[in-house]
Amino acid sequence: MSELPRVAPQAPAEPAPGTRAPLSGIDILAFVCELFAFATLAIWGFASWPFPWNIVAGIGAPLAAILVWALFVSPRAVFAVHPFVRGAVELLVYVSATIAWWAMGQAWIGLAFGVIAVTTGVFAGRRRFA
Repeated sequence: MSELPRVAPQAPAEPAPGTRAPLSGIDILAFVCELFAFATLAIWGFASWPFPWNIVAGIGAPLAAILVWALFVSPRAVFAVHPFVRGAVELLVYVSATIAWWAMGQAWIGLAFGVIAVTTGVFAGRRRFA
């Protein structure tokens, strides 16, 4: 038994200064979910409101979501918040997109998006804590 080498877990290597870790499939899927949520809010705004207000809602809803995302969730967010606040804001944007699909009468698309987005968010969040 004493001939076995001693193996200890090592922390993952940190990227060199000025660089970032390579993108993974989870990162790409999270980005696609983010873009889908913004596009959903634009579609909801243009499709669910009468003429003068559809332009305001079609541009304003995704713009507000992008602003909130940039302030709290983005990798280069303006405000450094607790990771749980970041997750709550991310969930708020995803829930808004899911409710928008339900409001347009497409509950199955909203449900599928909600499940995919939350699952992706959980995996991406766990990677951030690792």
